[in-house]
Amino acid sequence: MVVELRALRIDDEAEARAAHAELATEGFAFLPIHDPNEPWAAYLERVERLRYGAGLPPGYVPWTDLYAAVDGVVVGRVSVRHRLTEALLQVGGHIGYGVRPAYRRRGYATELLRAGLGVAHGLGIDQALVTCDDENVGSAAVIERCGGVLEDVRSVPGGSPKRRYWVPTREALSPAR
Repeated sequence: MVVELRALRIDDEAEARAAHAELATEGFAFLPIHDPNEPWAAYLERVERLRYGAGLPPGYVPWTDLYAAVDGVVVGRVSVRHRLTEALLQVGGHIGYGVRPAYRRRGYATELLRAGLGVAHGLGIDQALVTCDDENVGSAAVIERCGGVLEDVRSVPGGSPKRRYWVPTREALSPAR
């Protein structure tokens, strides 16, 4: 199956909202800054403006999202934050990704992270910070497969400890290993 990495489109509404609902049960916001009452076209326009920094809420930075679609099904997302705030440096990192539960263990997370690393490289980021929950062995394996080097594990007040990896973005430009 061919994975298409792209921005969300108007015809993705049902799939994207379903993915958001599925991943919300795991505490992952598949649709950034989502308002379920906002019309889909308005949401897509607003997120596009935010990508360039227009009207960002406090604490947010511009970001680029790519969504993985397989045969018209939205299966995952990668977000690349264009710079780090102090909070992102501690926990969130440059890149975050998520794959719908029914589509895990098929290589989509690795493909999404590699694509995100390519975007980060294009933004001039040489080493991207990528984090995951300490107990998320699947995500840790994906990050390590993409060249991530563990810096440390940090406690998070009121949350799960986070593994913090630095990943060279140039690796993303090499053929898949």
